Amino acid sequence: MKKQILLQLLLTIFFFVQSSFAQELYMPRNIKEAYAKGTRSMDGKPGKNYWQNHGVYTMDITVNADTKIVSGTESIIYENNSNDTLKNMVIRFVNNLHKPSSPRSGNVSDDFLSNGLTITLLKINGEVYKEDARKWGTVGNVKMKKPLPPKSKATLEIEWNYPLSKESGREGQIDETTFYVAYSYPRVSVFDDYNKWDRLPHTDRQEFYNDFNDYTYTVKAPKNYVVYGTGDLLNPDEVLQSEFASRLKKSYTTDEVMHIANEKEMKEGRVTQQKDWNSWKFQANNITDVCFALSNHYVWDAGSVVVDTKTNRRTSTQAAYDIKGTDFINSVKNNNYALAWFSNNWPGIPYPYSKMTAFQGFADMEYPMMVNDSQVGDAVFAQLVQDHEIAHTYFPFYMGINETRYAFMDEGWATTFEYLIGIAEHGKEAADKFYKEFRVDYYINDKSTEEDQPIISMSTQVSDAGYGNNSYGKASLSYLALKDMLGDDQFKKSLHFYMDTWNGKHPIPWDFFNCINTSSGKNLNWFFNNWFFTNNHIDLAIDKVESLNSKTNISIKNVGGFAIPFDVVVVYNDDSKETLHQNPAIWETNQKNTVISFNSTKKIKLISIDNGIFMDATPLNNVWNNQ
Repeated sequence: MKKQILLQLLLTIFFFVQSSFAQELYMPRNIKEAYAKGTRSMDGKPGKNYWQNHGVYTMDITVNADTKIVSGTESIIYENNSNDTLKNMVIRFVNNLHKPSSPRSGNVSDDFLSNGLTITLLKINGEVYKEDARKWGTVGNVKMKKPLPPKSKATLEIEWNYPLSKESGREGQIDETTFYVAYSYPRVSVFDDYNKWDRLPHTDRQEFYNDFNDYTYTVKAPKNYVVYGTGDLLNPDEVLQSEFASRLKKSYTTDEVMHIANEKEMKEGRVTQQKDWNSWKFQANNITDVCFALSNHYVWDAGSVVVDTKTNRRTSTQAAYDIKGTDFINSVKNNNYALAWFSNNWPGIPYPYSKMTAFQGFADMEYPMMVNDSQVGDAVFAQLVQDHEIAHTYFPFYMGINETRYAFMDEGWATTFEYLIGIAEHGKEAADKFYKEFRVDYYINDKSTEEDQPIISMSTQVSDAGYGNNSYGKASLSYLALKDMLGDDQFKKSLHFYMDTWNGKHPIPWDFFNCINTSSGKNLNWFFNNWFFTNNHIDLAIDKVESLNSKTNISIKNVGGFAIPFDVVVVYNDDSKETLHQNPAIWETNQKNTVISFNSTKKIKLISIDNGIFMDATPLNNVWNNQ
């Protein structure tokens, strides 16, 4: 009881004496406690007591192309860096989503369902546990015979198998001889400083939250199957015939788009070594996950691109696709453009990994160093989807985002970068048009309650419409509004401060807010409260226009409440125009009303408000006509 009273006293003192940066913003009790304990700091940086756990995974995985069974053995050296003694080991296996008994966010077909995970051996520190995982959902709990003390390690040994689902979603069977194998191994769930064990089940809609781990893994596949995986391929000469190994190695250093293996070469069995089974070895360190895909008939393209102009570091860019996959013919070219653009423009941080592979599947989904995209028959849209998924490299992978709880922290940024690179690729008019149609239109024209829930709402607690718009469109609009208010230079400095500070760690929304406050030197809590903690929407209206002599005052109501940028467009009787841009700072002191004043000796014909991509719920009241 004394400890509890002392902790509560410390919490009170802590928030009383701290900077006012976060005092205005609502914080859940567990988040307040993390700040009070010093694992997080009000200046946006990890606190002096920050910690996170870590695993070293060594895995041997076999894919049986006939039975469609994935089986494996793994060793996990798990490091408990917390101050807690862990009495349980929480194991996550996402693909138990396919079990009939698992909760899901929507309906599925019979082909989606499978029996899920079976564990045939589980050892912790050499002791055998009688656990077959047959009763687990996507999260299982193992009560340890000997608790794991703080600052100590445990070794887990697991043997397991599961069937690939016939219907592919984010993973599964693409066709009879093509498989996307993701979330394929039992992993230790995240134990963090603000929620302890992450026990939230995966229900298909919300995405993932993983620790940064080191991986060495081997994929055993039948001959003639090429394996594409996260990480560096360590043994190309052992799995590829010499000509194809040479082509792949050459692709690592060339700007040329190379055809590593074409349809004819794959059909003739000339690409892989002709042993019954080949073992493909990969390695990736300080990364949140690994996945792989394999096919015996996909064509294989590759090239590379400089992603860090200071060091001339290159990244391998690859694509694997069916011969009918017309969207993927330019995948390597698009890959190269996107990686260079993201590295040098927005976010302007060099792509951090050694590889990026685009694989034709069905998911339109990101994974570390890989994307699994569908064939849509539209080259422009295919490029946009690939851009979006590649942008996820930074959020959630570079930054360790908790997508399950705070999807807006990664989807919102990927949507923002998708829009910004779209301007570079297709021009602002085309990018604006797509963004409004695809990201904003449905949200702003749907008056249902689900659309106006605060962005800060836990992603697991919002419905389809609420989840989609909170995570993608609304969150992206908030970041673009912040960009407009700070200006490109300061916005990039603040974004880099946030990313440099939390790369390889686990930021939460309040860390982002505090980073921006610190780096900009401004208390922007009014802005963050406006965008993230309210039920606002976008709706401006011209209330009245008053002119006296040469001065005109335009009274504008912010009916919806969001602090958006907008243009006031003045058309004079001679049809000349004047545009007065207003950034979101105009709403700082009064978020409901503002007055725009300007001087002109010309007679005014018409005044309108142009919100641009910040589409208005009631645009008809955005025009004042003096005729």
